[in-house]
Amino acid sequence: MKRDESTNEIEKSVVIEIERDSLDEKIEAKLISIGKKAKIKGFRPGKIPKSVLRKYHGSEAYQDAISDLIQHGYADAIKGSNHNPISPPSIHPIESKDNKLRFEATFETLPNIELKDLDKISIIRPDVQITSEDMDNMLEKLRKQKRTWRKINTKSVEGNQININFVGKLNGEKFNGGEGKDVNVVLGENQMIPDFEKALFGLKSDDMKSFKVKFPKDYHSDELSGKKVNFDLTVNYLEEEILPDLDKEFVKEFGVDDGNIETLKEDVARNMKRELSNKINQDIKNQVMQGLLEKNDIPVPTSMKDNEIKNMQKESMRQMNKKDEKDMPPAENFTDMAEKRVKLGLLISKYIEDKALKVDQKKVQKHIEDMFSGYQEPEKLIEQYMGNQQIMSQIQSMVLEEQAFDLIAKEGKEKLSKISFSEYMNY
Repeated sequence: MKRDESTNEIEKSVVIEIERDSLDEKIEAKLISIGKKAKIKGFRPGKIPKSVLRKYHGSEAYQDAISDLIQHGYADAIKGSNHNPISPPSIHPIESKDNKLRFEATFETLPNIELKDLDKISIIRPDVQITSEDMDNMLEKLRKQKRTWRKINTKSVEGNQININFVGKLNGEKFNGGEGKDVNVVLGENQMIPDFEKALFGLKSDDMKSFKVKFPKDYHSDELSGKKVNFDLTVNYLEEEILPDLDKEFVKEFGVDDGNIETLKEDVARNMKRELSNKINQDIKNQVMQGLLEKNDIPVPTSMKDNEIKNMQKESMRQMNKKDEKDMPPAENFTDMAEKRVKLGLLISKYIEDKALKVDQKKVQKHIEDMFSGYQEPEKLIEQYMGNQQIMSQIQSMVLEEQAFDLIAKEGKEKLSKISFSEYMNY
């Protein structure tokens, strides 16, 4: 007999009962099987007495027999239940007062999800218009990408590039990362922390300066966070920027072969619209995800969370180009994010199931085309991608999720919020 038990919403268990007679028969069968191949000094294989086999291989036969019976008992118990395990069972013996052995098999199942309050999710949609001023600013950024520098002998002002050597000391001692030589800093571009950059204004070539810097409390280094550090610096030289003219040669450097500035402007406008659309879509998606989590709190299977943590650890190592497992970042660094990801995955899967959503192949095609829109000969890359079933399966799953997010956003309460392109895109 096998009995179902529930310990909580997602952790279930079944009790497996094994008749001792069945176990004895199984042990005998295992000993016979072992005896056909066993090598014991003084006996020929297949001719070893049962008593000798039991002495040398009794424990092995018992373990094999009990393992087989538990495995079959567990499979039968699951077939006779409404459970759908998502993790391997944890098997523990439990007390037995009769002629039976009892084991409890504990495992996890998916939580029962009933999505609610989707119509109460608040969505603030950015209302952004790209103006002619935004276009001019973008062209100016392109000019800055191609800028050159010319040495000057005046005092440093915003927009100048200053080349320095510096040494920092914390409590009179040098610290890791506190020293630099031939370091270029463009004033006004926030490349250094505020106090440091402020000290670089009004300097000329060969100037020397000592000053104190207060590091922000949220600085990434605990050693320096909120601390005051003494710096000594020397100015090697100072430069002013030289911006190129918007002529044919400049335009050609951005892939416009005929050097037509209007063609470049059209390309820039398309890129700006695409970047804006992508950011708005991601912004809406983030709000939908946050709303889903707030309105639908569900338990998370430990096995799924642990698996997600491992994936995040491996991805972190890949990004850091590390292969030795001793360099793997600790699991606790990813616990909260892993739990959030698993919750969102379960909620979106439930929505897709409830709505019987099917992937829109036109959206899949557009997704792939957008991926390679900036490449030369994108058709060849698109053809290669579409010929890879594994990659296509991943993209289809991604697009199906995007479809779900779009539909949930439409169910929610949406408000428009006017904001300029430069402010929204942080340009």
